[in-house]
Amino acid sequence: MSTKKLTLALIQHPCTADIEYNLSLTIKGIKEAAANGAQLVLLQELHASLYFCQQEDTRHFDLAEAIEGTNTGTLKSLSQLAKELKIVIVSSLFEKRAAGLYHNTAVVLEHDGRIAGQYRKMHIPDDPGFYEKFYFTPGDIGFHPIETSVGKLGLLVCWDQWFPEAARLMALAGADILLFPTAIGWDDNDSPEEKARQVDAWQLVQRGHAIANGLPLAACNRCGIEQSDDGKSSINFWGNSFISGPQGEILAQAPVDETSVLITKIDMSRSEEVRRIWPFLRDRRIDAYEDLLLRYRDQLD
Repeated sequence: MSTKKLTLALIQHPCTADIEYNLSLTIKGIKEAAANGAQLVLLQELHASLYFCQQEDTRHFDLAEAIEGTNTGTLKSLSQLAKELKIVIVSSLFEKRAAGLYHNTAVVLEHDGRIAGQYRKMHIPDDPGFYEKFYFTPGDIGFHPIETSVGKLGLLVCWDQWFPEAARLMALAGADILLFPTAIGWDDNDSPEEKARQVDAWQLVQRGHAIANGLPLAACNRCGIEQSDDGKSSINFWGNSFISGPQGEILAQAPVDETSVLITKIDMSRSEEVRRIWPFLRDRRIDAYEDLLLRYRDQLD
């Protein structure tokens, strides 16, 4: 069996209220990754700004950007960089689709600078400190991998990473790798034991997706402490960006609280090898899964 290698990089860094400064950190990380052979770079969720969803404030809609029809903004800078460095970049954008209609969107930039495709976050949380339903309309594109020069990318965003159905649908649609731009962290009131449990659960569920689908997977998270505008809340983003192989093995992992350019080489041919010994897709009982379309099965037959 032939071996196909993919050099993947994740750019983990803290964010500030200064969008230009955040972009400079991102660009610096991308250039370092490219200089070290990266072919594909994954950025963290909403990397252009502070995580504004800690509170509900209509002023934050001014942070949103259109994807098409603009010659300015984050995507223009990253598009130029992708073309210059001849790499594929997965960006994360607060998308303004139309007046009053916004999405949390991952955008893939091909190595020639063009937009290869996009994915709009499907699962939208609404929890203390994560008031995303106020800002984002749920995605309507579905779970479709994006074809690129480095393979079919199965993009999912943050809260999506907890749902096995999302990862499975990307795998069934032919994804070669699962990629998760992420913004997740601790409440300062959590005990050390609770913090450890949360990080373990976050990583374990995604490694489970890698195993269940026989695919490599990467999650790129923020790091650093961010305070809401009103000073009433803060999130300590726990970093720990990581790359997993198709058996859930950790190939690389970033620290908790440091800016990191995490780079590793993935053997993409291992998915075929793993699926031959663990043929989960072969043995799925698709004739017996109709109850998955229910919100909850209230009673047994």
